[in-house]
Amino acid sequence: MSCKKFLVLLLAAAMVFAFAACGTSTTGDTSGDGETLPAQVQAIKDRGTLKIGCKEDVPNFGELDTATGTYNGLEIEIAKLLAKEIFNDDSKVSFQGVTAKTRGPLLDNGDVDMVIATFTITEERKLTYNFSDPYYQDAVGMLVKKDSGITSIADCDGKVIGVAQSATSRDALQAAADEAGVSVSFSEFGTYPEIQAALFAGNVDVFSVDRSILRGYLTDDLTLTDDKFSPQDYGVATKFENAELADWVNEKITGWLSDGTIAQLIADFGL
Repeated sequence: MSCKKFLVLLLAAAMVFAFAACGTSTTGDTSGDGETLPAQVQAIKDRGTLKIGCKEDVPNFGELDTATGTYNGLEIEIAKLLAKEIFNDDSKVSFQGVTAKTRGPLLDNGDVDMVIATFTITEERKLTYNFSDPYYQDAVGMLVKKDSGITSIADCDGKVIGVAQSATSRDALQAAADEAGVSVSFSEFGTYPEIQAALFAGNVDVFSVDRSILRGYLTDDLTLTDDKFSPQDYGVATKFENAELADWVNEKITGWLSDGTIAQLIADFGL
């Protein structure tokens, strides 16, 4: 081969390599463990803070300590793990309290990067948001007064069931009531403490949401029935168009599921 042909081939190879490099979505920066970050994760790193939508009123998942202004729970710890992966510093995360009604709009508007807030994965929701693999599975349950005489959905004919706005609990309870042949009505509330207060006041007969959430609202006067409806898988939600971010989050979640990190957190919070 002539020297001229060799130089032409060398130049062509260099151009192919350059175009391939320009086509990738990753950046030259790295996470705390030396991982090259996707562009959408790098944007969060460049901003300096991971913004998380979380619950404020769910003991052991996401709960705000109003005295200290700090958040506690399983989902808070998962958020800190993600921040540690990005910044090598788990304190670089800001929390925004959300409800079942507000978490979607806050994600849509870009007010938060992710929602980690007992957000149940459904086929319908997957058309609007990206979800990680489930980090926790639960089922819808019923919390009632101990002297109510209610032991199952079959005892709920004519009863009022308190549920959270935009939650999946209502559909689960309606399906169970239809199957049991009883007629129920629903009253929707913005927060879980409001439903508990309505239960104590006699404005609703049943407080229904996922059983692990209900356990945080047990008192000496309330009891959790044995009913379990509609398995609920919780996932980390991201905007639908943020596919790179979603893939990166899912890689972290599946890794922590495999190595026992999340199992240990679940045990630590008694879930």
